Amino acid sequence: MEDPSIWQDQQRAKKVGTDISRIEGKIQRYQELEALIRDSIEIAQLAELEGDMGLLDDLTGSAREAAAKVRQLELETLLSGEYDSRDAIVTLHAGAGGTEAMDWVSMLYRMYSRWAERKGFKVETLDILPGEEAGLKSVSFSVRGDYAYGFLRTEKGVHRLVRISPFDANQRRHTSFASVDVLPEIEEDTEIDIKPEELKIDTFRSSGAGGQHVNKTDSAVRITHIPTGIVVTCQNERSQHSNRLVAMRMLKAKLLALKEEERQKQIEALRGPHKEIAWGSQIRSYVFQPYTLVKDHRTGVEAGNVERVMDGDIDDFIYAKLRQDASG
Repeated sequence: MEDPSIWQDQQRAKKVGTDISRIEGKIQRYQELEALIRDSIEIAQLAELEGDMGLLDDLTGSAREAAAKVRQLELETLLSGEYDSRDAIVTLHAGAGGTEAMDWVSMLYRMYSRWAERKGFKVETLDILPGEEAGLKSVSFSVRGDYAYGFLRTEKGVHRLVRISPFDANQRRHTSFASVDVLPEIEEDTEIDIKPEELKIDTFRSSGAGGQHVNKTDSAVRITHIPTGIVVTCQNERSQHSNRLVAMRMLKAKLLALKEEERQKQIEALRGPHKEIAWGSQIRSYVFQPYTLVKDHRTGVEAGNVERVMDGDIDDFIYAKLRQDASG
């Protein structure tokens, strides 16, 4: 950052500053772990020398803290993908199941929001489409924080809910599905070339929350990328200009994902056909009745406390998938 030429390009300076901050954070966490282990060794030696069993409580606490820090450093080695350090754009869509599936989308939205809150991440709603009776047909939101995309990319796929439906007067058990799509936030310097003539931009009145202002102005924005047919909408911001900026961020993320998919197809074509052995299309099932169980069908990780999972406690599933990807 001492090079004056860096400040001539504000976008580059911002990126370099972010990278430096991230690296300094890693160094600081390593140094904290090193100091904690050194202190723990000293406590153990003192307890042995003086025969003071009371020091064992301090040693136990230090050991637990050290284990947590080791786990965090381990995760950072797993989150080494090109875009893992970036913010994430998450989109949830209701699948089969009608109103029940739309309610399932709102439940998942709350789950990921609570998870982000636990991490100290910031959630911003980008676009939301309410259901006719309850829940949400779809919702897009950004999650901002270090490695948000790296964590959340493991959640991409179909999520299955099994429970007694609160919308069924006969109290029957229903199965519902919702899809989770996760994209990395795209920075300005990323090589995604979008020409103005490739865009069709429409404005309309927002249908989401926002009070009278939303209903009186055409602030919502819909952008269609003509060459690919990709459509993005944003109606959460109060001004048309802000909605347009957010919609462009979403479009860039989708175009980057499309570019990555094409690259993966080329790799798979060279490798030959490969099929994953799995039951159904879902990556995870959440069973509320007749028993409680959340099971990830990719890693085999299970949790019996479904309410705790729905309150955002999903790190065990995320970490297991990260380790599986790293070992694969």
